[in-house]
Amino acid sequence: MAHPPAAAATPRSSPLALTVLALLHYQPLHPYGIQRLIKQWGKDQVVNVEQRTSLYRTIERLLAAGLIAVRETGRDPRYPERTVYEVTEPGRRTARRWLEEMLAEPKQEYPEFPAALSHVLMLEPAELIEVLERRAQRLAGMLATLDANTAAEAGRGLPRIAMLESEYQRAVLAAEARWVTETVNQLRSGQLTWSPDELVAFASRE
Repeated sequence: MAHPPAAAATPRSSPLALTVLALLHYQPLHPYGIQRLIKQWGKDQVVNVEQRTSLYRTIERLLAAGLIAVRETGRDPRYPERTVYEVTEPGRRTARRWLEEMLAEPKQEYPEFPAALSHVLMLEPAELIEVLERRAQRLAGMLATLDANTAAEAGRGLPRIAMLESEYQRAVLAAEARWVTETVNQLRSGQLTWSPDELVAFASRE
């Protein structure tokens, strides 16, 4: 007696998978429509969709797991054939669970900057000042861009609840900018310093 194929395991949560499910909550969409809305709503600031292949792979995983389903295949002589997807009931439940977990549970994400900070002993204090000042300039530019984008979104009537991720990003960037500036000031004043001899002595301690 033949057995029905086993259902694919629920894929691991990811920002992109959650975003696809969330957008399909509003309406059925084809992949290009999903990518367009991500950029139109400013979600590309928190979800990477530069590589369309990653979006297609995510859609394939969600489809295999039964979290989305094919709604229809559009045929228009002006465009290639486009498959329109819709979220399923298991997909709605999974999206809600992922959302609650991501909001409630801090996650160790191993960003590059703290990793680099853990090895600044390879630099001289003057060298560290130079690279941190470059970072401070870039952070200032990022803050200015974020403020301009947020003002433009608000000008289009986008409600605050739809821009909370931008508020969070700004708070994090501003906090980092303050820390970098304070650290540079401590390096310049000599409050924070080190020497190769001190490091060798510390490394040789048992």
